[in-house]
Amino acid sequence: MEKSKLLDRCGALGEDRLLLAKVLDRAAQAESRNVPAATDFLSPAQRVQAEDLLRLAGIPGTAFVSLGGYEDAERRILLFLPDWLEPEDAESQSPLRCLRASFRPEETAPTHRDFLGSLMGLGIVREKVGDILVGPGSADLIVLDTVAEFLLQSWTSAGRTHLSVAAIGPEELRVPEAKVEEVRDTVSSLRLDAVVSTALRMSRGRAAELVERGAVQVNWRPCAKPDRLLSEGDTVSARGFGKFQLAQVGGLTKKGRTAIVVQRYV
Repeated sequence: MEKSKLLDRCGALGEDRLLLAKVLDRAAQAESRNVPAATDFLSPAQRVQAEDLLRLAGIPGTAFVSLGGYEDAERRILLFLPDWLEPEDAESQSPLRCLRASFRPEETAPTHRDFLGSLMGLGIVREKVGDILVGPGSADLIVLDTVAEFLLQSWTSAGRTHLSVAAIGPEELRVPEAKVEEVRDTVSSLRLDAVVSTALRMSRGRAAELVERGAVQVNWRPCAKPDRLLSEGDTVSARGFGKFQLAQVGGLTKKGRTAIVVQRYV
């Protein structure tokens, strides 16, 4: 199927259409030239869109791998494989590089926003940078090789804080433990609006309104149906309120309500 028709079928518009067109271009490059070809970094929602499009195009999941620099990376690239490269060997052809931006303990510790803002100030677009892992005294970053050398030479500060930037290996990445707030409660059903109401501590009516106006995603796909039933393991994100996972679904109480455990990222 022609690229334009594929993009029409998946309903891609504006920036999403441009991004997905580039994904198809990388897939075609790997096939026609028989070389590895990588996308820029994709957000989880963008990656879901891309993988849906690739399935629609008849490109099997074995034709590419998802890489983010470490196991639980949120922002990832898709690396399309030539016929001579097996998925388990894909990291040998990865365009990802790891950097550590260190600062002196006596200086004000930059936040994630500070690091990202300083990168944008250098002209580095978000698509070239993966996860930014902020920890005590430093931040580790995963970036594309096309910008790594520039950052090693030119990135000297985040806000008013001086940085010392060095290349590190993937095995040296310091991945902070995810901060989650556990919520245990019961719900009348596993409907999306009921679980959102409990997880985000808002009224059922407000939760339903949030869903209906398109501000909620389930497993990174938009969902505007308050009556959508959730399953254990589903991840829900709400614009302006963060995200949570339905970590556990228990049995029914004597009053017929369902016990749940929600892990809300803070």
